Amino acid sequence: MSAQQWRKSSYSASNGGHCVEVARLAEGIGIRDSKNREHGHLTMPPAQFTALLIRLKQEPSTV
Repeated sequence: MSAQQWRKSSYSASNGGHCVEVARLAEGIGIRDSKNREHGHLTMPPAQFTALLIRLKQEPSTV
């Protein structure tokens, strides 16, 4: 990921629902809802983002 280049999560639904985008930003990793980009994004340090991904992969799917 390059600076300010948002990409859609590979786990996002192809039908336009449940879409998450991520980007490497100067201040950390950005996460946003692709359907509501104008509402901003959540930013976290890379280590915290990695820990989040590990935790999410451990949790059973609720969707």
